[in-house]
Amino acid sequence: TNSATHQAVLKDENLITNIEEIAKDTALLHGVLMRTKETPNSPEVVSYAPFTLFPTPVPTALFHQALAVQTHFNRLVDRVSQNPSFLEETLASTIKVDNFTARLFNIYKQVQQEHCPQSIVLGLNRSDYMLDHSPHGGTSLKQIEINTIAASFGGLASRTPDVHRHILKVTNLPEESKNVLDNNPAAGLARGLAKAWELYGSERAVVMFLVEDVQRNIYDHRYVENELWKRNIPVIRRQLEDVCRTGSLDESRRLFVDGREIATVYFRNGYMPQNYTSDKSWEARLMMERSLAVKCPDISTHLAGTKKVQQELARQGVLERFFPDEPETVAQIRATFAGLYTLDMVEEQHC
Repeated sequence: TNSATHQAVLKDENLITNIEEIAKDTALLHGVLMRTKETPNSPEVVSYAPFTLFPTPVPTALFHQALAVQTHFNRLVDRVSQNPSFLEETLASTIKVDNFTARLFNIYKQVQQEHCPQSIVLGLNRSDYMLDHSPHGGTSLKQIEINTIAASFGGLASRTPDVHRHILKVTNLPEESKNVLDNNPAAGLARGLAKAWELYGSERAVVMFLVEDVQRNIYDHRYVENELWKRNIPVIRRQLEDVCRTGSLDESRRLFVDGREIATVYFRNGYMPQNYTSDKSWEARLMMERSLAVKCPDISTHLAGTKKVQQELARQGVLERFFPDEPETVAQIRATFAGLYTLDMVEEQHC
């Protein structure tokens, strides 16, 4: 009957229009916010971030599958990032045709040759899925991509459960409202950043959020930032050009920006070609990678998240290289793969 009520609600256009207005107000009340396109760097004008009117029902088994496989994906990303020959072989064809990947790879090679002074790396990975409905009625979980750099919306996602609960109550679906799970990724992301700061081992050092010059999505960052301040961990926000202008390494390769020692660089920028506006931007990225600061992510983890690597991992026998004694892990990861095909001009056999 709940499902029937839900369908009736969706067909009632007047009700939907009314709920839309309540939903937008609720999102604003709960801080699901973005700055506007017109004034992306002004805190004076905000609007609600895009969100679905109703939450998406996910079968319990698939929800638990996604949770269980994430630890395996995190281990996989880590192992790929620590395998230079695999990264080099896999990205060889991409480097020839894509200048952006080539420049990232050059930094990777340089850091490798120098032996980076920092062995600690922080990975905050976000795995994106869609539900695949087969013609025979089954539903399965299929991974669209995994993000290893600047994965966003952990902050805003922490506030959406309350928004959806309220909408469902107003729509007279109180039982569905009870099924909306708590979710606080902002606290989880901050726990990782706090651990990296702690392992760096200097009380006076700070966490640096490396941010874009257009900051529409700043509130998503602020939730994570505020979780760090709650732990008395100082945070600064800087852009690549700030690092170009005021960044330096001392003789121990400690990173200083604006005179502050940086314990952790949290990249919320630097993942697209247009983020690097000049050679100076690339020099700043190299300086951060060469430094003692803990990177989230480091350059090898950034490269491990490229589509070309994802496509290579989907090929037969490749996962086994990374988990030689764990057939169950391989099976769990592979179960989420959709078809991934190369754009290289070669004959491939698809299984």
